[in-house]
Amino acid sequence: MLSAMKKILTPAGTLPADAPQALMVGRAWVAGSGAVLVRITADGVFDLSRLAPTCSQLLELPDPAQAVRAHDAPRIGDTQAVLANSAFDARNPALPWLMAPCDLQAIKAAGVTFVASMLERVIEEQARGDASKAESVRKAVVGVIGENLSAVKPGSPEAMKLKDVLIAQGVWSQYLEVGIGPDAEIFTKSQPMSAVGTGAEVGLHPGSTWNNPEPEVVLAVNSRGEVKGAALGNDVNLRDFEGRSALLLGKAKDNNASCAIGPFIRLFDDHFGIADVRRCELAMRVTGPEGFVMDGSSSIAMISRDPLDLAAQATGANHQYPDGFMLFLGTMFAPTQDRHGPGQGFTHVLGDLVTLTTPQLGTLANRVNTSDRIAPWTYGAVALMRDLARRGLLN
Repeated sequence: MLSAMKKILTPAGTLPADAPQALMVGRAWVAGSGAVLVRITADGVFDLSRLAPTCSQLLELPDPAQAVRAHDAPRIGDTQAVLANSAFDARNPALPWLMAPCDLQAIKAAGVTFVASMLERVIEEQARGDASKAESVRKAVVGVIGENLSAVKPGSPEAMKLKDVLIAQGVWSQYLEVGIGPDAEIFTKSQPMSAVGTGAEVGLHPGSTWNNPEPEVVLAVNSRGEVKGAALGNDVNLRDFEGRSALLLGKAKDNNASCAIGPFIRLFDDHFGIADVRRCELAMRVTGPEGFVMDGSSSIAMISRDPLDLAAQATGANHQYPDGFMLFLGTMFAPTQDRHGPGQGFTHVLGDLVTLTTPQLGTLANRVNTSDRIAPWTYGAVALMRDLARRGLLN
């Protein structure tokens, strides 16, 4: 599995199809310095610390893309070497490697933003988190509400009429409420500084037996609510925990290494913007240690709420983020492919290699383990501030 990861962790395997014109920023771990804000190009990784000490502060600039282009940043390494050293089990701690590109930002997520995933959430709820019951429940739910809700605009009069009909038929669900109701589901996916980057392991709660990756686009939003760029993200999902009770959402979502973002944030500029995000087609592949392969996809064009609407629902007069936030947009990917037997559906096996790819944002690659076996998260905001102060980067 390491050899497969090595093939991905190259400029050709990781960077966007239009890498020469893509403005990519991230963070690299540099021995003796800690987490360093960097610019990534096809042939080099460059230190942006003197422009902005953190990713959060970079996105506060009036035009981050222009500022990065104009900044004479010192080179810290060769992109090929930094990417190769980002593989968690081939890492030389004395050499730079890529981390998740965000730092002080809150990590938020929008849920139930696609019809396919909305139906699967309803099925999880009805099956009470039991994967063996999912197929029969799926047939029953689709028989009542159908599969084509994509024409229903959330919060519209038509959606409210549909809600009344479903309540009368006894199949209304909390997932349908946020799927077609006026209010989006916006929740805290993980803590600032806790996300892992490309090449790292992603974590499953050791008590979970029904789980899956969630390929998503992640918006990078500053404190003013302005979307300044986008990245790829894997919102690792525990279907059994959340299916048992929505009140277990925190336990289902926020575990050690259960949030992957990367390999970089692509800043908005003349070559890439929100219109490109709306057209993103995400491809996902899970390759198992036993030879199992599952391919999936998620098309942002099929989203039921516009990305800018989701960002606006996450912040505003009643909720501020002084360090900005990263916002997962949700996914239409909901795996039903049987892995362990008929009717069992999909669940991860330890050692799975998960790759998320889109031409505009490159490839995010991670290997699956349980959260208790992955190195614990120890580098938080206090550690970052100490490193920045030691380097003379705090005013």
